[in-house]
Amino acid sequence: METQTYLCPFVVGQFKVLKTLSPCAESRLGLGENVKATQALILMAIAHTGWAAQAEAQSPNLIGRWNVEVTFANGTRHSLRFDAQGEGKGSFELLDPKAKVWGAATHFEAKWTLSDGNSVMFSGPVEFMLGNVGRDAGTLVCKGKFETESLITGEVDFSPLVGDGPLKSGTFKAIRAADG
Repeated sequence: METQTYLCPFVVGQFKVLKTLSPCAESRLGLGENVKATQALILMAIAHTGWAAQAEAQSPNLIGRWNVEVTFANGTRHSLRFDAQGEGKGSFELLDPKAKVWGAATHFEAKWTLSDGNSVMFSGPVEFMLGNVGRDAGTLVCKGKFETESLITGEVDFSPLVGDGPLKSGTFKAIRAADG
């Protein structure tokens, strides 16, 4: 049987050294095959990480029912339900018990947009009750950000439709309804 001598390169410091082995340890141990398998695993891990990052970067889902608490700067509070539907459509339902007693409108069309990953805006006409029989009709605009998948907080503006009434500003908190 004839013995073959192989030159197997390896690196020591900055120098490539050729060492005579019989037969080459690299081929005996299957290192070439191990390196290929390791490279494939590394590429799969990188791809998986990229897909996971892309999934996390997707916008939160606004569609569903939200319980919205509005607090204006003057301390006035209102509760309503926002029902976000597909294609930027939705509706507001005023949850003021006085409005139902006096027969005021409580359902209004609304619209919404999602932008910049977790920023959201929803708006529409509403009529808030003033005292026992008065109504303050106008447009409600809520601009906020998702704090979690089930919580949106932000700023709110109400522009009255009648007269020269001042713009009312404040804050809002929307919590995803259990049935939404």
